[in-house]
Amino acid sequence: MRTSTKRLEEHPTVRLVEGSPPPDPDPLLESGAFLRECLELGADDAGLVGLDRAEIADQREEILSLLPGARTLVSFLVRMNRGAIRTPARSLANVEFHHVGDEVNEVGRRIASRLERRGIRAVNATMGFPMEADRWPAKMWTVSHKPVAEAAGLGRIGIHRNLIHPRFGSFVLLGTVITEARVTSPSRPLDYNPCLECKLCVAACPTGAIRADGTFNFGACYTHNYRDFMGGFVDWVETLADSRNRFDYRRRVGAPATVSMWQSLGFGPNYKAAYCVAVCPAGQDVIGPFLQDRPAYLRDVVRPLQDKAETVYVTPGSDAEAHVRRRFPSKKTRRVGNGLVPDSVDTFLSGLRLTFQPGRAEGLAATYHFAFTGEETRAATVRIADGRVEVKDGHHGKADLRITADARTWLRFVAKEAGLAWAVLRGRIRLWGSPRLLLAFARCFPS
Repeated sequence: MRTSTKRLEEHPTVRLVEGSPPPDPDPLLESGAFLRECLELGADDAGLVGLDRAEIADQREEILSLLPGARTLVSFLVRMNRGAIRTPARSLANVEFHHVGDEVNEVGRRIASRLERRGIRAVNATMGFPMEADRWPAKMWTVSHKPVAEAAGLGRIGIHRNLIHPRFGSFVLLGTVITEARVTSPSRPLDYNPCLECKLCVAACPTGAIRADGTFNFGACYTHNYRDFMGGFVDWVETLADSRNRFDYRRRVGAPATVSMWQSLGFGPNYKAAYCVAVCPAGQDVIGPFLQDRPAYLRDVVRPLQDKAETVYVTPGSDAEAHVRRRFPSKKTRRVGNGLVPDSVDTFLSGLRLTFQPGRAEGLAATYHFAFTGEETRAATVRIADGRVEVKDGHHGKADLRITADARTWLRFVAKEAGLAWAVLRGRIRLWGSPRLLLAFARCFPS
């Protein structure tokens, strides 16, 4: 049915648009009033960050792709109920994570809607999932909320790699709204870190991912805590595909892990731990019981998580596997893959920093020169020494082992789709130096 031009012109929406003032080409928000609005719309705290700030320079390009002409980021948070996060029953903790995560997304939508109704363009980035999954295994999220929140003065990152708010502590989830508006007075970062450096997160972490020296073993945390998420799900599917029959599958996976995966698929991915958040005593609203009676705090908050009988997912031969056996006799380990299979030379090199196992590198001091050819050409240096890994573009220093490899063949080798002997015999991978150094290299990066 064709609508006449006269009827269209008489439509009330058309008349409203025609009679409205044109959008402000340079919208300006009064910071104090707007932040109060954010609190009225459901945020527990909020701050404002200009897109020109150095702290978020590495995100600027993608943020502009989300909203061309963006000028300001509205960082906000919603607090969680501490009791739910601290209980050993992870079902209660995950309901709280999911509920508050949904609330963050809703608050972000309200803020963006309020701006849009004023003729100011705005979009709210998701708190967590869904993400741009087609980018996997590279960065899937659109906005890194933690650096934005730090720049907005909402807190500082503690030793456990979570944001600590000066009042609410670690019991917060973060959101970000992007807008084209300028603000009269941007927020500034805190001039101190609320982290107490009490190391309770170190003591409670079941995988040993948080280390007392301040370093962080991403691979250990990711393999266990995110078992029902991205890479863990990939590994589960591949294990299912590789199983000969239901009996073989039961041996490899087991009924509890299968039900856990079903639950995550049905009700949202469930974290296995997040004990680092649970035990953190920082924050004005949180610290009281810790200061008043530390032995009671350890007994009531920390030890129930340490003593909980549970399965900890680890990659074979990882630092996490050794840590569980050494520190937590009530917990058992299950060996799994982490699903972090690089699909490019870039993701291979960037992933080395994430999956490096310092305990497996004990006594190793070696420099590796990589030269990739074929579909991707790249030169890189990997230095392993003193329990640390360093990755640089180009060749630096004297190599203990030089590796020239066809890029696609190397990625197949890393993914266990091609054997090293096969690749060497066909000249797809060439080594200059002791092959034992390549075996030592592989031990440092279990997958």
